Amino acid sequence: MNGETAAGNLVVFVRSLRANGFTVTPATTEHLVDAARIVGMHRGDDVREAFRAIVVTSRSQNTMFDELFDRFFSGDVVIALDAVIERIAQRTPLHHAPRIGASGSSSRNDGDDLEDVLDVVGGSESERLMDVDFAELNDDEAVAVAAILATMTWSPSSVRSRRWRPASGGPAPDLRRTMRMMTGPGGDLMPLAFSERRLRQRPLIVIADVSGSMERYSEMLLHFIHGAQFRFRTVESFVFSTQLTRITRQLRRRDPTEALADVARAVPDWSGGTRIGDAIGTFNRRWSRRIGGAGPIALIISDGWDTGDPQHLGLEMRRLSRAVHQVIWLNPLAGHAEFTPQARGMAAALPFVDDLLAAGTARNLVDLIGLLQSSDRARSVAAR
Repeated sequence: MNGETAAGNLVVFVRSLRANGFTVTPATTEHLVDAARIVGMHRGDDVREAFRAIVVTSRSQNTMFDELFDRFFSGDVVIALDAVIERIAQRTPLHHAPRIGASGSSSRNDGDDLEDVLDVVGGSESERLMDVDFAELNDDEAVAVAAILATMTWSPSSVRSRRWRPASGGPAPDLRRTMRMMTGPGGDLMPLAFSERRLRQRPLIVIADVSGSMERYSEMLLHFIHGAQFRFRTVESFVFSTQLTRITRQLRRRDPTEALADVARAVPDWSGGTRIGDAIGTFNRRWSRRIGGAGPIALIISDGWDTGDPQHLGLEMRRLSRAVHQVIWLNPLAGHAEFTPQARGMAAALPFVDDLLAAGTARNLVDLIGLLQSSDRARSVAAR
């Protein structure tokens, strides 16, 4: 069994465990390697039992575990695990994913590649990559960071809607349910039913800059937006350079590499100039009333460099801010110590932005997640 096959077997073994109902996480591969180190890798039966201790949580799983273990490690288990340990020590990803917008295409499943990378990247290396500026990532590091972004566990905060639901106690009595309960046994006691407002997620609207000045950040930020598609109930996504393009349908594909490749093909002005005001204006005219109900959160991603009229941008940002609950602006340059919001576009938009956050590293996106998970709050209206 060669090194590539061994490493692949271990990764596919973890996926097979997941597919058969075992509780595993993206870090399970590394945990299995650590267990093999502890038992010494001298006997296959020892490795089997060490693996069993990590992934088996009930007696009913033992038969399936033995079947899967024999299927993937019927040969020399020591050689297989040695190959994986050596790869982890070298911190080398198993595959490379093409950068978004690049010419050509890949026939392999790069969604699997991301999982492969995450399975073999060590904790210390992941911590280091969390703080590396997206513009400084090489191709291997970009694949690893994309995998980290894809596996972040978070959920948006919920707000109380106008609809009501039954509750054991609440701010208002449910008279309809109270009257219905009076018709059954014990109705003469007249029990009082209550209701409370239902919880719902605010929709998310993303408007991302893919102009030339944002080219080195676009890939990682679009990976993050792709992940947000499966956490919010409703997400509408747009990108712009000199014109606005809706990419909601492209980002609904499960595989992130295929989704981003579709985005690159759908955007006619990738890495072009920047006209933020025109893009926001197009959204206000064509899309705001169609998708702007239920108090959405607007997430704008741009470095603020604009070739258009700053007064026009300010006017369109004012209109946008009045149509949504909250405006969050992600600027990849905002994390630099010397950053000041003096670019024409950034300065014109800032009075109508509720939160200005950095977006140059994975750590910055953790701050954004914290904001999206925080409890709902009334937006500031001081600048309106």
